[in-house]
Amino acid sequence: MLDANLKTQLKAYLERVSQPIELIASVDDGSASLETLELLNDIAGLSGLITVQVRRDDAERKPSFSVGAPGGAPRIRFAGLPMGHEFTSLVLALLQTGGYPPKAEQDVLDQIRALDGEFVFETYISLTCQNCPDVVQALNLMAVLNPSIRHTMIDGALFQDEVNQRQIMAVPTVFLNGVSFGQGRMGLEEIVAKLDTGAVKRDAEKVSARAPFDVLVVGGGPAGAAAAIYAARKGIRTGVASERFGGQVLDTMAIENFISVQETEGPKLAMALEQHVKSYDVDIMNLQRAVALIPGDLIEVRFESGASVRSKSVILATGARWREINVPGEKEYRNRGVAYCPHCDGPLFKGKHVAVIGGGNSGVEAAIDLAGVVSQVTLIEYDAQLRADAVLTRKLHSLANVTVITSAQTTEITGDGQRVNALHYKDRQSGTVNKVDLAGVFIQIGLVPNTDWLKGVVKLSPRGEIEVDARGQTSVPGVFAAGDCTTVPFKQIIIAMGDGAKASLGAFDHLIRSPVSMAA
Repeated sequence: MLDANLKTQLKAYLERVSQPIELIASVDDGSASLETLELLNDIAGLSGLITVQVRRDDAERKPSFSVGAPGGAPRIRFAGLPMGHEFTSLVLALLQTGGYPPKAEQDVLDQIRALDGEFVFETYISLTCQNCPDVVQALNLMAVLNPSIRHTMIDGALFQDEVNQRQIMAVPTVFLNGVSFGQGRMGLEEIVAKLDTGAVKRDAEKVSARAPFDVLVVGGGPAGAAAAIYAARKGIRTGVASERFGGQVLDTMAIENFISVQETEGPKLAMALEQHVKSYDVDIMNLQRAVALIPGDLIEVRFESGASVRSKSVILATGARWREINVPGEKEYRNRGVAYCPHCDGPLFKGKHVAVIGGGNSGVEAAIDLAGVVSQVTLIEYDAQLRADAVLTRKLHSLANVTVITSAQTTEITGDGQRVNALHYKDRQSGTVNKVDLAGVFIQIGLVPNTDWLKGVVKLSPRGEIEVDARGQTSVPGVFAAGDCTTVPFKQIIIAMGDGAKASLGAFDHLIRSPVSMAA
């Protein structure tokens, strides 16, 4: 199951295990069970502290296996083969169960240990989902720390009957005690905050108690990270407030145009950004969604949590989100057939007919990716021709199970009340309305800047982008902006980073020339 290189790497990790671990396999005679046993035996062969038990007559999902201390009640279970993106989740579960200390803030760890009640979590994932491991790893860690918490990772592609029964159309999907708990990427702090109802208020009070910053960066994506690093290197008081560190990069799969790094993935890059920022004296405030900007000698930023922070200068790096098509059915069937991430949710539509809306690079790449999983892909493009690069277009047209429809305007997405069953589009040349029976719709029509909360405060373009000058200065003195939320053309990670550095230098230049700064 594991090749020689992977065994060598895993063996090195398992040397950090200091306590016995028991892997209990629940299997049948199927091929997936055989692969599971092969994986577990490979792991046990790498450490004398790990043993494997096999059970065939229990009521657990098959194949699945638990990770726990010998003789104890297992609190972590993997239903399916945790390879692909989830292999790291397995490695961390082994290390943490085996006594290796977790990397998390001490107050968060204490919060988890103090949670009172019985919490049985189930997380449905796909092995190609780059968002799923964050959720799985967070819940596994919680199960290690608190004996009242149990967690099971479930591979949706392997347990398709459960996916259909529970009408799961997007991953990760989390159930708590049999009831829907959440969908999409969730970090450890976010999950804990949902369980500890007083956490938001306490965190807001802590954030509000901070002294004014010299530079406050709003946003934790590539632009925000670069801005924070450049500010901190100047030796000035720097803060970062973000809803989720990493931003849109967390939803990006393959990155092959980041200069000097031939190939990486979004979550890996986001983790590296956060680690780099944390290597400096930067005050990071997570789970903070900005809702208001109030100019003044000290600029105030208010957050949805109720927190409020003041700063001598502010850098807006709030990024962008998936653009919606705004047709009937889109919101009603989101995560029930309407999706935005083909890498995450594509495996849930295995063997089914789906549509991709959008003929640019992202849409064509999504169609190519999905064609290897689903039975048929219909690509809908508003323009008379596809706008993707020629190499992608040629690849798309070479696929037998892809149909391309141009000059088509999507008018409605319909369903049976539970999930999507059709898409309607108008032929822009003839005016006729057509219907395509299908199970899913992937929307890939670009991004929209996260600037709604800034309307009437800073000058925005007709597209909602923050207007900036060559230094990143906005229309409000002391307020700078960088990255995908601005009018800077070509929304690319490397450009956003350069933008963040430029805006940070612009903010520093503003500070050293500011009477407020001199008075301080």
